[in-house]
Amino acid sequence: MSEARPGRPSAEEIERLLLGQAPRYTRAEVVAASGVPQPLTERIWRALGFAQRADDDGAFTEADAAALRRVRSMLDAGLLDEQTLIRMARALGQTTARLAQWQAEIMMGTMMPEPQLEPELRPGQEAETEPTADADLDRVLDTAQRLMPDFERVLVHVWRAQLAAAGTRLLAIADVADELAPARVPMAVGFADLVSFTRRSRELDEKALAELVEGFESRASDVVATHGARLVKTLGDEVLFTAPTPAQAAAVALDLTATDELRIGLAYGPVVPLMGDVFGTTVNLAARLTAIARPGTILVDAALAEALTGEDGRELRKIRHRPARGLGVVQPYVLRRSSL
Repeated sequence: MSEARPGRPSAEEIERLLLGQAPRYTRAEVVAASGVPQPLTERIWRALGFAQRADDDGAFTEADAAALRRVRSMLDAGLLDEQTLIRMARALGQTTARLAQWQAEIMMGTMMPEPQLEPELRPGQEAETEPTADADLDRVLDTAQRLMPDFERVLVHVWRAQLAAAGTRLLAIADVADELAPARVPMAVGFADLVSFTRRSRELDEKALAELVEGFESRASDVVATHGARLVKTLGDEVLFTAPTPAQAAAVALDLTATDELRIGLAYGPVVPLMGDVFGTTVNLAARLTAIARPGTILVDAALAEALTGEDGRELRKIRHRPARGLGVVQPYVLRRSSL
């Protein structure tokens, strides 16, 4: 058992509280209880992102054994092969790890006040008694425990809705490409970058910097979703998004560049979707255009500019050719809202 400060729950107690079960199985016992061979259970555990446990460590719960039994039934029924299973486990582990970390930080930041400097006391004045950090932690854990049943149901519902949305997008792509699972698909790719982020990060304290990044990511996420595009990933001072059509990507970019804080690059062409991310020359071109864009401007490639030609409400202006690292010389266009 790990040691905890007197009055504060240990790591094992927190784990038991949030899991709802006490660990009881060693590695060999969870293998016996599930019927999944030990080499495969270890591969699944690593793919999910969990540390390797010692052979005699009773670290696995009945829920772990039940989950492995479900894995065995999927394999026995031929619904998944081992390679696909491991890829699914890796996707699940990486996504839920980020989700859990993010939510834990939100809960702790919301419910545990920042430490304050104690005011200097006048002679004879007694210090005011305030809740301790341990009491705040107890409150966080109690709230988390009460929220979990409802949140678990909401999480499954949102996952199903996102899966339906992903299936609809893939079906639309398959219709265009005339393939059920095309290796390369045409789509618009955009990068939005916070201007002078490195300088600003040196000037701001941790809280202000976190608020800047969270505000940027929150606004980008809202705008991207509003126009039916997809936020692929966030990189602190930069977000990557994709859209099925050039018009949707342009709408996202125009809404995002309401101030001079952002610069955006857009490109349209074949993209390789893989592990929830996107790859290929089109992605690289969008990134290069972002790097050469001025603050508050949107640069697009020739293919996207051609697709937008003639559309109302948008204005395109060809600028001089620019070198793009690894791609040679490219022809950018500045995208603006039409002044008419």
